[in-house]
Amino acid sequence: MAESGRYCYREVVPFCAMVAVECTNVGVNVLFKQATLKGFSYYAFIVYSFALSTLFLFLPLPFVFQWSRGLPPFNVSLVLRIFLLGTIGFVAQLSGYKGLEYTSPTLFSALSNLIPAFTFILAVFFRMEKISPKSWSTQAKILGSLVSILGALIVVLYKGPTLITASSSPHQSPHVDFLKDSSPHQNWVLGGFLIAIEFILVPIWYIVQTNVIKDYPAEIIVVFFYNLCGTLISAPVCLLLDESNLSGWIIKPDITLVAILYSGIFGSFLNNAVHTWVLRIKGPVYVAMFKPLSIVIAVAMGVMFLGDSLHLGSLIGATIISIGFYTVMWGKAAEEVDENISNPVLPTTENNVPLLQSYKSDLSEEKHSLI
Repeated sequence: MAESGRYCYREVVPFCAMVAVECTNVGVNVLFKQATLKGFSYYAFIVYSFALSTLFLFLPLPFVFQWSRGLPPFNVSLVLRIFLLGTIGFVAQLSGYKGLEYTSPTLFSALSNLIPAFTFILAVFFRMEKISPKSWSTQAKILGSLVSILGALIVVLYKGPTLITASSSPHQSPHVDFLKDSSPHQNWVLGGFLIAIEFILVPIWYIVQTNVIKDYPAEIIVVFFYNLCGTLISAPVCLLLDESNLSGWIIKPDITLVAILYSGIFGSFLNNAVHTWVLRIKGPVYVAMFKPLSIVIAVAMGVMFLGDSLHLGSLIGATIISIGFYTVMWGKAAEEVDENISNPVLPTTENNVPLLQSYKSDLSEEKHSLI
């Protein structure tokens, strides 16, 4: 029973949580696109998302601090790293949302497949990921990453014949095709470049966040201070950059309000909390490899709910992305099996207890690994 619970905690729950997060991320991008089409400022969207998430996390914070007795005190190094997280997160969102304003959520999701490759390279560089060229697991992770990127390129560069025709009609809303590649701001080169900047910064965020959570293993507290830093950084910068468009900061009781609430709760809060927890459990490469799923979700959402046409290129690309994704998952699973065989441990229930209760044993293991 204990072994089954540990497997569920370390394998099933992280997998389901990451799939759910990728679904919500696509939803955030779709709602953002619709809100900006109605004149809402994307600068305001960033600030309000950070601020709402900070307020949402502030409510349970006293109980979390009460529960987290025994954690190490905050020090200058930890504060600076969390501030760095806030800066990286803000710049990444600033670049990504501006690129999304110029392009579409489908292209945004397709280019997100740059994240696994960048994360894998950085994880190897910082010795967070083991590589052995002769190992099947390493070869699977490298091959899966390349295959996923290839699938994303096919979706972007090749449309092919239409398999399912868009269900458009004369009475359809003029904003129904905001998931399509028909943004009113046809500046794909600049938009793609800005999105690429975000997807270079995201792996760096993963690496820094993994380092922070090892020193201070309390996800809710870390995510709260990250969003607080993001709010303090983004508010003055965005107001300065958008001072000529203050009318775009007005929240209207329409899709704009829905987009902000959804982004603050499910984007800035849930997204970061799940990522932080899974980073501790599985590492940065595991988290990054779920990005290819976002393009499959974006294409499916466009076809089912937004009247998009389904093209052969999208179907082929999504299939290739899925193959690459599961190849990497197989490589990670095989690697963990090899580690368990080479380093057998007595069965315990340590992995079934909350993170803060197992902090001392985790810290002891980390000290031994550093010696």
